[in-house]
Amino acid sequence: MQLQPVDIVENISARDFKAKYYNTMKPVIIKNLAKDWPAYHKWNWDYFIDTVGDKEVGVYNNVKSDAYTPINTADAYMKFGDYLKKVKAGPLDLRIFLFNIFQHAPQITKDFTWPDHLMKGFVKKFPMLFVGGQGSITHMHFDIDISHILHTQFVGRKKVLLFPFEEQYKLYRKPWEVLSLADFANYSTNFDYESFPATKLANGYEIILEHGDTLFMPAGYWHHMEYLDAGFAMSLRAMQSSLGGKLTGLWKLLV
Repeated sequence: MQLQPVDIVENISARDFKAKYYNTMKPVIIKNLAKDWPAYHKWNWDYFIDTVGDKEVGVYNNVKSDAYTPINTADAYMKFGDYLKKVKAGPLDLRIFLFNIFQHAPQITKDFTWPDHLMKGFVKKFPMLFVGGQGSITHMHFDIDISHILHTQFVGRKKVLLFPFEEQYKLYRKPWEVLSLADFANYSTNFDYESFPATKLANGYEIILEHGDTLFMPAGYWHHMEYLDAGFAMSLRAMQSSLGGKLTGLWKLLV
């Protein structure tokens, strides 16, 4: 894999963000976007346990789905609070994704500010929480709705691989799916280049996200995530500004 670091800025104006990253479909890490949010200091394991710990959630293990495995079927269900207690206790290869915690506790939405100054089109009914135990993995995929993402890490560190959508053939995309055939788990030491040789030519980015970092992930980007520590993050999704981008996302969702 041909990997490079992502640009990192402390702060950025709307004009520079749109010119350098949004319009060019290039990822960037913004260090200080979330530091003025109450969530930056307020959100932790105990806060969520106390607020929505009684809600049942689906949890997912590290086993990569194959042609016979539904990709969005949970491996188990448990109370959110019980899951977070397990995460706090030590390494755990279980994660939660696309959890709309704000639907259960709408008051939490007051803990952050929608960054409308950077881009429009945010889907404000669906901010999503992603949680993982140390060692859990989100396998390589792209998001089916082809939205732009602002992904803010709150607790723990997370390693992220990013590839532009057009690199899909080097990543061995499964036909009519959003997943890669290749297993990128522990890719830095244990990737099967013999079975997937074109991946050597894939051009992408390697990132370590830390507390407070916000990653701008342009629409259609492939991503693989490994939880170096137990942690959680929030994704804010924004539809593409162009009509073509909106129709592409709708088409993929329907098909």
